Amino acid sequence: MSALGTFIWSIADQLRGPYRPNQYGTVILPFTILRRLDCILEPERHTVRKLAAKFDNPNRLKVEVTRATGRPFYNTSNYSFANLLADADGLADNLTDYVDRFSADVDVFDYFDFKKEILDLEKAGLLREIVKSFEAVDLHPDKVSNSDMGDAFEYVVRRFNEAANETSGDHYTPRDAIKLLVDLLFAEKDADLTGAGIVRSLYDPTAGTGGMLSLAEEHLLAQNPDARLTLYGQEYNPQSYAICKSDLLAKGHDATNIAFGNTLTDDAFTERRFDFCMSNPPYGVDWKQYAKAITKERDEVGPYGRFAPGLPATSDGQMLFLLHLAHKMRAREDGGGRVGIVMNGSPLFNGGAGSGPSNIRQWLLENDLVEAIVALPTNMFFNTGIATYIWILDNSKHPDRKGLVQLIDGTSFWTKMRKNLGSKGREISDADRAEVLRLYADFTDADTDYSKVLSNDDFGYWTVTVERPLLDEDGNPVEDRNGKRKPDSKMRDTENVPFTYGGSPAGAAGRTEAIQAYFDTEVKPHVPDAWVDWAKTKTGYEIPFTRHFYKYVPPRPLAEIDADLEKQVATILDLLREVEG
Repeated sequence: MSALGTFIWSIADQLRGPYRPNQYGTVILPFTILRRLDCILEPERHTVRKLAAKFDNPNRLKVEVTRATGRPFYNTSNYSFANLLADADGLADNLTDYVDRFSADVDVFDYFDFKKEILDLEKAGLLREIVKSFEAVDLHPDKVSNSDMGDAFEYVVRRFNEAANETSGDHYTPRDAIKLLVDLLFAEKDADLTGAGIVRSLYDPTAGTGGMLSLAEEHLLAQNPDARLTLYGQEYNPQSYAICKSDLLAKGHDATNIAFGNTLTDDAFTERRFDFCMSNPPYGVDWKQYAKAITKERDEVGPYGRFAPGLPATSDGQMLFLLHLAHKMRAREDGGGRVGIVMNGSPLFNGGAGSGPSNIRQWLLENDLVEAIVALPTNMFFNTGIATYIWILDNSKHPDRKGLVQLIDGTSFWTKMRKNLGSKGREISDADRAEVLRLYADFTDADTDYSKVLSNDDFGYWTVTVERPLLDEDGNPVEDRNGKRKPDSKMRDTENVPFTYGGSPAGAAGRTEAIQAYFDTEVKPHVPDAWVDWAKTKTGYEIPFTRHFYKYVPPRPLAEIDADLEKQVATILDLLREVEG
């Protein structure tokens, strides 16, 4: 538990009465951010005020302030927490002035609608007490590290979401899941991250409160303190955006790299490509309201657009983010890029041959972009206990991994938590994470109980239409004018033929051979009058993850089952005798 988070929650208790618990966040979070920025800016406040008096042009002022303080943001107000309470009657106006005089890149308070909250607090007679409470805590970076501040945000956001009965997973991802994702994302490139003066870019299109970005940076700096990770993100939830941007501002990052908006309909970084991309998009969220814009983009941009390979059902937008990230990887000729994305099980197998999801998997696998998929333990996330998977994409795979996909069953690598947090009752400990990473590193030498390495073609299949003849009253086949048998639509069936059936050449090259061999062996002996309608053959791809790790467990011997039944019957008879007695 975060001590700072607990403190913030205790301040929220002062709002009881005029505010309902689900409204606490609109007050407490922006005040926390304001106090954090207040403490960060305090040492150079006098310098900035002097520069503001000298330079009227905001662009020139920003240059001069950055040169003098080393920070890209500032505040020119004469007010701060140090003197706000001195003028009791003017507190609301002075606090509003303070918020208004941040540099333009600090737009977070607008997204909290903070000035409205100031007026509401004043009307409720709570403004002075809230300001006084926050003045009492020192959030200077010397006292509260960026990591501790991140922990506090995570704790407080979760508490507020619980009060509002919202889904916490929409706002942030558990840190243990992020750590594994980050380790896998950087695993193949670790050697490239240890040189002097390394600069890499990391992008999260569903940035939430910034947890993924922050932990990824921590990971890189732990390996190489001289490295620099330029962070980019986009978020459409106003409050989450405000928290994410505030957190990164406090760490000195370029605030313009965090954008507000819907990634799927308004990509804020259209022309940019990144070294690393990561995301935990919402699961099973309907994108029907954006369908017109997304379909229009696909049709207008053409074969090289981000949604060109296909569109999933409008009931679930996860694969739109998968396509978006695949499109955002740095080009192979520029060094390539990697993607780590957490999704539920449906993108593995949802949709038959020729459907949008199948076409997306086909494009990813035929372009050799899928490097590994890791199954996570269930009950890992705060708002859902369902099965989840980490997909790792790489457009410049290590030579040993080309044409191959590694499946890792990490469902058994977890540690029970002392206390559940929502649906989250399990966590991935450092030892658990190390075990998954070892399996990934061992690759073809890994324990096959937990790791399988398959070719891209192992996931491909053809859906073949098998026809039966339409029969007349006498049981004879009905023919058309050209003497061809007419099919009976009621008897029509389909069969899925794996690309690699019977050892045929993989992929399209072995299409006819594999289908004919399958038909002759699996169909013809049972229905001699059937035939294949070759024109209706469709190509499909699916990743039947659990099938590859299925272990047959033989049923118990009948004698053992009978013995158990006899014991139960005897127990029941004894109970009945007691009742009769």
